[in-house]
Amino acid sequence: MKNFIFFVIIIFSLVYTNSDAQWELTSGANGSTIRGFAVNDAGIFAGFTARYDSAGVILSTDFGVNWSNVSTGLPAREIDGLFAHSSDLFASENDAGIYISTDNGASWTVTGLTVAYIYYFASIGTNLFAGDFNNGVLLSTDNGATWNFVNSGLTNTSTRALYAKGSNLFAGTRGGGVFLSSDNGTSWTAVNSGLTNHYIYALIHNGSNLFAGTYNSGVFLSTNNGTSWTAASNGLPSNTVVAFAVSGGNLFAGVDGSGVYLTTNNGSDWTDVTTGLTSLTIRALKVSGSYLYVGGENSGVWRRPLSEMITGAEDEQNSLPESYALYQNYPNPFNPSTKIKYSVTQSSNVLLKVFNVLGNEIVTIVNEEKPAGTYEVQFNGTGLPSGIYFYKLQAGNFVETKKMILLK
Repeated sequence: MKNFIFFVIIIFSLVYTNSDAQWELTSGANGSTIRGFAVNDAGIFAGFTARYDSAGVILSTDFGVNWSNVSTGLPAREIDGLFAHSSDLFASENDAGIYISTDNGASWTVTGLTVAYIYYFASIGTNLFAGDFNNGVLLSTDNGATWNFVNSGLTNTSTRALYAKGSNLFAGTRGGGVFLSSDNGTSWTAVNSGLTNHYIYALIHNGSNLFAGTYNSGVFLSTNNGTSWTAASNGLPSNTVVAFAVSGGNLFAGVDGSGVYLTTNNGSDWTDVTTGLTSLTIRALKVSGSYLYVGGENSGVWRRPLSEMITGAEDEQNSLPESYALYQNYPNPFNPSTKIKYSVTQSSNVLLKVFNVLGNEIVTIVNEEKPAGTYEVQFNGTGLPSGIYFYKLQAGNFVETKKMILLK
């Protein structure tokens, strides 16, 4: 009898542990609405709204275990969007414009845009873009000091999603589908062939694939920057897809009212990974370190180890790079090619360029968003004269330059 009781206790423990290991409600702004996350070297930030007179930004430096309020200078209005750009943070306040923090949220000041409904941001180099819910796309070339609309060709200005990859900027609209600009918003072209639903709520790239989340019609996939689209929703419920997050070659989708879904094959099939997540009104997703974070209406911040959902993923922080790094090229000196290695600690827009001694750009080796990891690329100096060259990495607010020598 004692052996039987012991066996039951062991089984109960295993079941309880497995259940407990799934989605975890963190201490971050419990009961608040979370509509945006941002990640930089300091940690993961979340924009929260508890009620109209209680809102702001919280920061976790230990992967969601503890959170601190970093809202000094922000008015107590709803937080609609959050974005990390270079070394700065931008937060959009409901009908109160955009605020900037240059010290990881310790203080905030209003930018040149004081009245707007901004839900999404994007950046291409030093150009910062904001999607106005009613009036189109805004561009700032001076880090938010001034803003100007760039809507030429944007025939629907109800902007609900914004995403940049390389030199391409995509805008998702309510009723007008997806628009593409390859000249920093100077001109826009609709790219909707095969897109049967033109109400777009989320956009993201995964490698060379572009995904669009739609209103009650699931996900659509484009392999040619929006020139054509196909449905990629097998296994998804028909609710609105409001958010995406990428980890390696894997894509997560937040489906409003239904939870979180995962595809490991670019949308050919989706798997429900919602078990244990009690709030299904999803509003935001973000991968940071070895966790997926979820926020929604009155739900606070939830997290779950990627290793519980993705085969081969590690759930220990030390399985990922502990810091951003740019390594010395090898071999050095080199002729005619060399390898350059770098590490990023979280999903970042990575820019890797080579310059000569006069500061002239020779080539851009990498210009795309990369998930956390360590990467190695090859630089070929064929056709270049012998001499000293510099390679510069910019990822998030990390910037480092190293010297290499081409010796023929």
